[in-house]
Amino acid sequence: MGNCIALSANETSLTKERDPLPIETIFELPSLLPSWPSGKGFASGSMNLGGLEVHQVTAFTKVWATHEGGQDNLGATFFKPSQIPEGFYMLGYYSQPNNKPLFGSVLVAKGESDGDIEGGMLRKPVDFTLVWSNESLNQDGNGYIWAPTPPQGYVAVGHMVTNSPRNLPSMKSDVFVLILPRHVRVTCGKTQAVRTGTFLAQVNGATSPSACLKNLDASLSSMPTVRQIEQLMGLYSPFIYFHPDEPYLPSSVAWFFNSGALLYKKGDPNPTPIDQTGSNLPQGGWSDGTYWLDLPRDNDAKEALKKGDLNTSKCYVHVKPMFGESFTDIAIWVFYPFNGPGKAKVIFVDLPLGRIGEHVGDWEHVTLRISNLDGKLKRVYFSEHSSGIWVEASELEYQGGTKPVVYASLHGHAFFPKPGLVLQGNDKLGIGLRNDAGKGAGIDTGSNYILVAAEYLGSGRWGVVEPPWLSYAREWGPKIDYNIEQELDKASLVLPGYLKPVFKHVFQALPKEVLGEEGPTGPKMKNSWNGDE
Repeated sequence: MGNCIALSANETSLTKERDPLPIETIFELPSLLPSWPSGKGFASGSMNLGGLEVHQVTAFTKVWATHEGGQDNLGATFFKPSQIPEGFYMLGYYSQPNNKPLFGSVLVAKGESDGDIEGGMLRKPVDFTLVWSNESLNQDGNGYIWAPTPPQGYVAVGHMVTNSPRNLPSMKSDVFVLILPRHVRVTCGKTQAVRTGTFLAQVNGATSPSACLKNLDASLSSMPTVRQIEQLMGLYSPFIYFHPDEPYLPSSVAWFFNSGALLYKKGDPNPTPIDQTGSNLPQGGWSDGTYWLDLPRDNDAKEALKKGDLNTSKCYVHVKPMFGESFTDIAIWVFYPFNGPGKAKVIFVDLPLGRIGEHVGDWEHVTLRISNLDGKLKRVYFSEHSSGIWVEASELEYQGGTKPVVYASLHGHAFFPKPGLVLQGNDKLGIGLRNDAGKGAGIDTGSNYILVAAEYLGSGRWGVVEPPWLSYAREWGPKIDYNIEQELDKASLVLPGYLKPVFKHVFQALPKEVLGEEGPTGPKMKNSWNGDE
């Protein structure tokens, strides 16, 4: 990913003794990667962006570090890419906060032919401009950050660092600039942007240039084949652990339908049983309240269905390109027939929330982000109700080699990277919804999954046939039939008077999906289906 380092010209600091920093350790995945099944360009180390070839470099030489400011006030370290393959050229240096093990990469580039250096895709800078230094701060040795000055019509996508003003970058330096109109994206936030991984200094809030490229090649040659997806799932499929006290476990969608789930239509008192593939569900449309799913009418069947069936549970996998096809996202969806009631924490008191949080149908997911250049897992997304968090691969817990460990919260099923309590609400006040996670029963998501969508594979022999239920756009549960205001009032009866309005205010601000006002829509209806998390 690209890095933007914010620097202040007015920092003051003293050099001090320190403990070893996390960045002084290089992170490697717990197990060696296998040889990949034959395919196109996945995990080949390079990819073609349409006349411009880029290669991933993960070897670095340390240039300078600052040990204060930034994340956890531990500073950042700056590196020069090394071991660059012959014919490729540097685009900029790499920087990373010191609070994490070193686990980065940058892209180096070459054009269509050797002649590109003389005025084609790549061009040498005409000068370098000093944009920041700490020379007056007496801190961590001296660091100097330089911006390449591009020739007309070109743009720089990275900065350089030296530890002496006498080491002014030479015009013969291996830093090059790229043609602006064709291969450089002005905005890096788009999912089509290829992140270079180079750093750009942002001094005192000034706008920094882009560190992203355009992929003009539409061949999708860097994306994994079906066989490679199978190997990726075998290698990185997470272990999901449910809370030891969890009564509402996942199931397969087919089991949910076969066990009596019903399709309701507005104005029709007679619900319809659902085929196990969902073939009789309405297709397309939007969440307009016309249709919804619900549990069986029979109380015994209803209670049995709420509990789910771990033995039949399956994970539903969606694979898509990200960041100009330089990454693959594997979204692993888990379905629960029922989401249980929530519990509040108010300072030192735990409060049952009655029916708040209950709803039929619950979809949660974890997403693996994998580099298409080397096949390595880079980050994992943990969905948490209507939001979620990204966690770097270096910060994950692993089991069975390279499989990340995921913890599902009690009743609510939000996913977290660690066991324990996560409070959703106002952490400073100590008021919010409890998310308790622990290691109870578990599943290996790679042992029983279904690939339900991978649009880039197209149709034909290797295309993926989507199940009919995936295109059901309405709710997987009915709208609630209880009053949330009244439920909050009941829950707050034991609280002192001054805490009651604060408690209600915190919970009224939570998303509707957390409060359980209605069942969720399915995976394909989420914004992340066609975009980023």
